[in-house]
Amino acid sequence: MAADAVCPRCRRQRDHALDQARAAGPYEGALRDIIHAFKYDPRPTLARPLAALLRAQPDVMAMLDGIDAIVPVPLHPSRQRKRGFNQAEALARALAADAPVVRALRRVRKTRPQMELPAAQRHRNVRDAFRLSRSVVMARCALLVDDVSTTGATLEACARVLKEAGVREVRGVTVGRAVLPRSR
Repeated sequence: MAADAVCPRCRRQRDHALDQARAAGPYEGALRDIIHAFKYDPRPTLARPLAALLRAQPDVMAMLDGIDAIVPVPLHPSRQRKRGFNQAEALARALAADAPVVRALRRVRKTRPQMELPAAQRHRNVRDAFRLSRSVVMARCALLVDDVSTTGATLEACARVLKEAGVREVRGVTVGRAVLPRSR
């Protein structure tokens, strides 16, 4: 990953669990509107075109090479009941090619929505929120899938659990990548 593709906060952090991360595009404008419709209207049928957008990115396609499992970021059960589906799992299933989609993780603690929090609180918000699923098939290389990444806190928290379970390499893909304003 090129140094300019890594945010300054991530460059300072030395013990990343997430080995690589890519997004289809910036979380703004029409892409932001589509992701909002996907999640909150809810419109699960948008998973296929959003997965096609991911596949259209050469950097994202390279992330699919050599993976053994595609792991969607889980929602808390109460949030999934309210929404009616897990948008990350719908994306993972639409993106899946040769690797199986595995519900390797479960969210054990209800967290505040990340978009409600300032960047400095997002890592703390998802700390210890994920556990390994009882019915997990472990892989050497797993691809985490989520809809949006801002600080990378959720992907990083999930990657830590997978690494602790023995996954050697964890990659992450999201449809949107939000850019936080630089703090002064």
